[in-house]
Amino acid sequence: MLTATETVELVKGQKLTASAALETCLKVIDERDGEIGAFLEVFTDSARAQAAAVDIKAASGRKMGLLAGVPVAIKDNMAYAGHRMTCGSKILEGYISPYTATAVQRLIDEDAVIIGRANMDEFAMGSSTENSAYQKTKNPVNPAYVPGGSSGGSAAAVAAGFCPIALGSDTGGSIRQPAAFCGVYGLKPTYGLVSRHGLTAFASSLDQIGPFASTVKDAELAFSALAAHDPKDSTSIERPMMERPFNMRSLRVGLPKEYFSDMTGLTPEVAAAMEKVKSRLSSAGARMLEVSLPNSVYALAAYYIISSSEASSNLGRFDGIRYGASVKGSSLADVYRKTRGQNFGPEVKRRIMLGAYSLSSGYYDAYYLKAQRIRTLIKQDFDEAFKTADVILTPTAPTTAFKFGEKIADPLAMYLSDIFTIPCNLAGLAGISFPTGKSQNGLPIGAQLLVKPFNESLMFGVIKELEHAA
Repeated sequence: MLTATETVELVKGQKLTASAALETCLKVIDERDGEIGAFLEVFTDSARAQAAAVDIKAASGRKMGLLAGVPVAIKDNMAYAGHRMTCGSKILEGYISPYTATAVQRLIDEDAVIIGRANMDEFAMGSSTENSAYQKTKNPVNPAYVPGGSSGGSAAAVAAGFCPIALGSDTGGSIRQPAAFCGVYGLKPTYGLVSRHGLTAFASSLDQIGPFASTVKDAELAFSALAAHDPKDSTSIERPMMERPFNMRSLRVGLPKEYFSDMTGLTPEVAAAMEKVKSRLSSAGARMLEVSLPNSVYALAAYYIISSSEASSNLGRFDGIRYGASVKGSSLADVYRKTRGQNFGPEVKRRIMLGAYSLSSGYYDAYYLKAQRIRTLIKQDFDEAFKTADVILTPTAPTTAFKFGEKIADPLAMYLSDIFTIPCNLAGLAGISFPTGKSQNGLPIGAQLLVKPFNESLMFGVIKELEHAA
């Protein structure tokens, strides 16, 4: 499969048509997705129409967009006018969006071709894509293993060569963790840099849209197309990104001592892979230094209180009355009870109940307010660490991908898959997972690079230099 960067160059040079690029992807999807299950729906007709329009534009000599002719998959929680969106849930089965999410529209405006909607954990709640109400997505590297979650379908689509770029959403690691499991790049931008308008909300203060890509250049290209202020999103930031040139020999790489301790469940293979990354950075001239993020030990607990509290509020709109599935009942309360009881999955119900309890009278101060205070402490830890470090390096996940059914019955074990990614969301930072080797059984291992808000250019630069030096 061509990369997005290669596709754009060829389409703009009229050496390849957008239609031909699309048909190549559709052929691979037809051949392999029956086994992988990355897509809930492939938009064959509308994608072909989009590709044809891009070809007409190229032939007419008009200026082409940043993503000219690039097939892109979108996660099933992003609105796309005239197309179904279910958020991986039965409660939205058959729902057709009347409008298009800003992030998706920006792709279209940059001449990308939206190829289909990717499978996900229901309402983005999960770390394995086993919580989808429709199908299980398999890891393209080894179908016996999960692709990660909640954006597992998007990660698998890129890893399987179905499309060069896919969009996911990241609330506590839902882009970076599946990127690590599938061996691709996954970017969680600074909170507010990519519009959330049209993204079905899970936890509004944490959610952020970002791309999966097969190369760091493609991830940077997609980010350039997505990042812009949007008046439709009240959390959208007008502040420009920091263009920060750097010299690898003056780069200070922070290594959080808490993230490399035995308490995190870090496996020997992942730890060994991280040592190789450190060695490569050192050889390229970067200086390694120890930093401390002491309150990260509380991040997992704080995250599940905050995110579940916000989810219990956000998911209140799915009541069987306004839109989506509806089950008949003897009274209005009975309609609510049956609709939500029958159409929400167990993980969604678990988090709604946890959130409602945390916000209830008598428990708000003990749980939600305390979690928000911990969130502030975590952000302050990062602020302090970035006084001495330019970037922070951590594992993306403590383990490689696990087998289907291995953790689904143990919510805590599943939640621990995101132990290294959650603090980034709580602090509103930018983070990227990039491939850094494989385990003995061939499963990908990912490393995570974190930077201060608006420093995405530094992050991309470090990884490109690191890969060039390899």
